[in-house]
Amino acid sequence: MKTTLLALALIIAAMSSAPADHHKNSSPYRHVVCFKFKDDASKKQVAEIEQAFGKLSKQVDTITGYEWGTNVSPENHAQGFTHCFIVSFKDKKGLDAYLPHKAHKAFVEKLLPSLDKVFVIDFVAK
Repeated sequence: MKTTLLALALIIAAMSSAPADHHKNSSPYRHVVCFKFKDDASKKQVAEIEQAFGKLSKQVDTITGYEWGTNVSPENHAQGFTHCFIVSFKDKKGLDAYLPHKAHKAFVEKLLPSLDKVFVIDFVAK
């Protein structure tokens, strides 16, 4: 009987300390976007894009975090990409609501005339 109770106690302890499966679903979803602007894009146009991207976090309620910056790497591997934006969502459903959102679509229309290339990668934060 003591052995059975001890085994049961060990199983319960192991289950309570094991990582929960729900952790996978609660990890933030990151949307990373890098821009290479056209050579003829003016500083004013680029600044307007920077500001417009920043406003999206106030216009789309599924955005939970927003960061951006310009390339400062000394490694010379940027391939002309100068800007990186990281948009965070609670989960993929947040991104799914963001992509067709009217504010995002309006931003893309503003961006396209100045954009040479874009690189996008999404990942679930670990």
